[in-house]
Amino acid sequence: MRSRLVLHTVESHTEGMPTRVVTGGVGTIPGATMAERRRYFLDHLDHLRTLLMYEPRGHSAMSGAILQPPTRPDADWGVLFIEVSGCLPMCGHGTMGVATVLVETGMVPVTEPRTVIRLDTPAGLVVAEVEVEDGSARSVTLRNVPSFVDRLDALVEVPGYGPLRMDLAYGGNFYAVLPLDQVGLPFDRRAGADILTAGLAIMEAVNEQVRPVHPEAPEIAGCHHVQFLAPGSTARHSRHAMAIHPGWFDRSPCGTGTSARIAQLHARGEAGVGDVLVNESFIGSRFTAAVLEETAVAGRPAVIPSITGRAWLTGTAQFFLDPDDPFPAGFLL
Repeated sequence: MRSRLVLHTVESHTEGMPTRVVTGGVGTIPGATMAERRRYFLDHLDHLRTLLMYEPRGHSAMSGAILQPPTRPDADWGVLFIEVSGCLPMCGHGTMGVATVLVETGMVPVTEPRTVIRLDTPAGLVVAEVEVEDGSARSVTLRNVPSFVDRLDALVEVPGYGPLRMDLAYGGNFYAVLPLDQVGLPFDRRAGADILTAGLAIMEAVNEQVRPVHPEAPEIAGCHHVQFLAPGSTARHSRHAMAIHPGWFDRSPCGTGTSARIAQLHARGEAGVGDVLVNESFIGSRFTAAVLEETAVAGRPAVIPSITGRAWLTGTAQFFLDPDDPFPAGFLL
């Protein structure tokens, strides 16, 4: 056997969405903060992301995380989130997967009935509370980063669809949130290809016309997620199809998207402190979210959301790169 590198992973899924957790083989990425490490990784090590996320080792909807030593004293682990679309500032389902892996592999001290894990992410400190029973992780509740609305009722001219009205909200990533009815499509997985086409057109138009930028972290910018709300969605039970660049659906209810949704509902006066939202994915899996408290981001009203979901381990793996492999960085088809 020949290999240029060996990458060790623990495989998991969170409510249907994979998280490939890299536990060894990468080393400590340079940077004084996780945001700096994210930038270094994108500039110098992005081939590791594509190797693990793209085919033939991954697939078009692959997602993962790379464990790192933390850069701050109040954190237990640092995490970089990787997926087909890039290296995210924050990933809710990925955080649940990471927390479950850390508990079930013994990489953190485990206490029952609750184990608290503090994770250093590029978007900030995220606290995960893992419900543990007989040594197994039963659910994970995240205290996410401050989430807020960038703008309500943005009118965006989308080629092929006309003017569309949407809200732009942040929950660790930026999201365009709008009813699926606006693009004239049914909430039906058989219409998936058409929904993705509409989502990609909206992302491009948003980034050209009203590109969102985080007021305190300008490196977090742009919209690569569209949350299409199903008919009948309310402030207590919302269903959606989450279209993600470069053209796939989140299988989970999307943790940062759920945070953005509850921030949007708060901004519209439909959710307050203590109110609970059940957010349902395109495949019917669910996260439960709540407004923990109100806060502000650069003077903008914001909320601290919590999100609860479940993750399961599916295996372990060692990935190699043969020196003669014709696809050393993987490929997309």
